[in-house]
Amino acid sequence: MAVQNKTQFAILGILSIAPGTGYDIKRYCDTVISNVWHENFGHIYPVLSSLLKEGLVDLSEDQTIVRKKVYSISEKGLEKFMDWLVMPAEYQPVRSEFMLKFLFSSNLPDDHIIKMVEDYRNRHSAKLIEFLKVEESLKNIQTEISEKRVHFLNATVRYGILTSESAILWCDETLAIFKNINIIGSKV
Repeated sequence: MAVQNKTQFAILGILSIAPGTGYDIKRYCDTVISNVWHENFGHIYPVLSSLLKEGLVDLSEDQTIVRKKVYSISEKGLEKFMDWLVMPAEYQPVRSEFMLKFLFSSNLPDDHIIKMVEDYRNRHSAKLIEFLKVEESLKNIQTEISEKRVHFLNATVRYGILTSESAILWCDETLAIFKNINIIGSKV
């Protein structure tokens, strides 16, 4: 199967839940699906334009705010999205700039390596706090959406929590090993 632009499916998925503006889509990407998918405005709007040309989304103007474009998924778009959902997911290897740099950092000064791992730990600690807040906020909206949808949202947020906790654990173990058995400072 040819490689497809998966952004279209992220956008169609978001619009299958509720119509929204490009800003609404970006906000959903930054909050609800940030631990599994990332999109930026520079990518969202061209894909929306393409989806509109293909008839996969519809566009309406919100009269309460001048020039606010509200997108909704069309029948054709929903059909394409549902077809994509039932296809097996393609394997996507993890790409981590941090891990790539860490792997090749054995010639760096000890304090730089320790700071690098501590900074990585701090980023994941901050993400963990964000995920825990999202998990808590989901408890407040459970009456507004279907119970089934709540389970999917909770499972995805739980994935983010466990991923962050795992990264923090890796950092703690790595720092303990490096500090306790003098790996740092030895030759490659």
